[in-house]
Amino acid sequence: MKDAFGGIVNIVLVAIFLVIISGILGLVVNYTKAFRMKNTVISLIEQYEGAKGCFGESSASGCQEKIEEKAKSFGYHPTELRCPSDYTKSYDLFCYKRVDSDSGKNYVFTVITQVDIDIPIINKMMGLSIFQVHGDTRTIRK
Repeated sequence: MKDAFGGIVNIVLVAIFLVIISGILGLVVNYTKAFRMKNTVISLIEQYEGAKGCFGESSASGCQEKIEEKAKSFGYHPTELRCPSDYTKSYDLFCYKRVDSDSGKNYVFTVITQVDIDIPIINKMMGLSIFQVHGDTRTIRK
């Protein structure tokens, strides 16, 4: 009987270890998706030189279609995108903010993507702001 309880404890420890490892691997995969999406959005904004079509204001540039196509190919779709107060949400995929510099002649966009993690305990304890990826474009001239 004593050996039976030892076997149960070992099985429980192995199960807990496997749950923790699979959770960490899931977080790494989702973080990679958010990081790749941020890099894609930044490169498209730079390619289209900050055209309004990259932010949902106009669809003439084709930037919107490329952003949505890349998001589908990465499997990136955050469940609830939360943007800071001074950022604007675009396509429910990323947040952005335009920062003017040099008396309005140049500007930079700051882009935020969010890691898609939907574990209620972690969301309430840490908040999703920890799981956001930030990045800036190069300086864009008007």
